[in-house]
Amino acid sequence: MSRNLYVTLPVKDVQRSVDFFAALGFSFNPKFASENGAALTINDNTHVMLASEAFFSTLTKVPITDARKATEALLALSLDSRMEVDALIHKAVAAGAEEGHEPEDYGFMYQRAFIDLDGHQWGVFHMDAAQMPQQ
Repeated sequence: MSRNLYVTLPVKDVQRSVDFFAALGFSFNPKFASENGAALTINDNTHVMLASEAFFSTLTKVPITDARKATEALLALSLDSRMEVDALIHKAVAAGAEEGHEPEDYGFMYQRAFIDLDGHQWGVFHMDAAQMPQQ
């Protein structure tokens, strides 16, 4: 098995989170779905498990942080174009997210962000490696 990273995020309401990310165009892996959580598909090899807070609390000995009051993690999602970045941010805001910050354009990289319904911070970016400054 190749090395992969698996991320699990606590959510207050699994179905509400599923509905939110479905509105952004994401799908879910039905093999990993229950009242306790749902596996958000990023691509064929990458998923983010959205776990109910009740279930998530069984996975750790420390309290769950309120992501609106303390940063637990920053998630970054790469997309194929600037247009896709803008489109995803518009979908997220229309589905109830907050915009994280103003667009940032570095020439070789364009990035924006949204804060999902549970306060998790998602950076969304497009990078054109051919435009990166030479060192």
